[in-house]
Amino acid sequence: MNEPVTSETYTAQLRRLADLTARVGEQRAEAHTWHERQCAAAERAVADAAEQLQYAEEELVAAREQQERVDAEVAHLWQQVRSRLGARRLGGPPAPANGVGAADPMLLLGKARDLLDRAGQPGELPGSVNPLLALCGVGGAVLAYALGVGARALGVGYGGDLAVGLPVLALVVTLFGPLIGLVPARVLADRRHAMLGPRPITVVLGAGVVTTVLLLVLGR
Repeated sequence: MNEPVTSETYTAQLRRLADLTARVGEQRAEAHTWHERQCAAAERAVADAAEQLQYAEEELVAAREQQERVDAEVAHLWQQVRSRLGARRLGGPPAPANGVGAADPMLLLGKARDLLDRAGQPGELPGSVNPLLALCGVGGAVLAYALGVGARALGVGYGGDLAVGLPVLALVVTLFGPLIGLVPARVLADRRHAMLGPRPITVVLGAGVVTTVLLLVLGR
């Protein structure tokens, strides 16, 4: 037969039920708190991932724009190299090298552009062409003197005013002889892609002046 339920047993059962209810409530609260934390962490992770994705997309767009600028600059510089060096049979620009450091490509292209500009600037003629420059001065003086001699001869032949004016013109032409030598000297400099600086001009004029003086002295 069942034992009768006393008030003391009933109270103990109620106390145990209350404890179980409180424990279940605590566990439920803990589970709810854990779930909220997990949801918040997941939302933060999604937000961070979305932000990183947007940043990556912006970097990708910027990288593509920079690549287009770099490709255009490389093509332009390569065209200048081909035109200045006369290398028409060269193909397209070289492909990017592997293993290159993470340097700014625009900075490297700027250095390449400066180097190309310096390489494209004409330098002064070397000292080894001084004999040719002197020959230009001598040739200009001789040509001017020959023109002067011809002008004087015409003056003597025609007489009258020409006999007075042409000798003066002949002297002026003869004195300009050293300057005539600068014309072939300029052609020589252009062929060597150089400029006619002070030293080459001095050589040409010096040789022309000496030759003119000698011709005038010998022609008396």
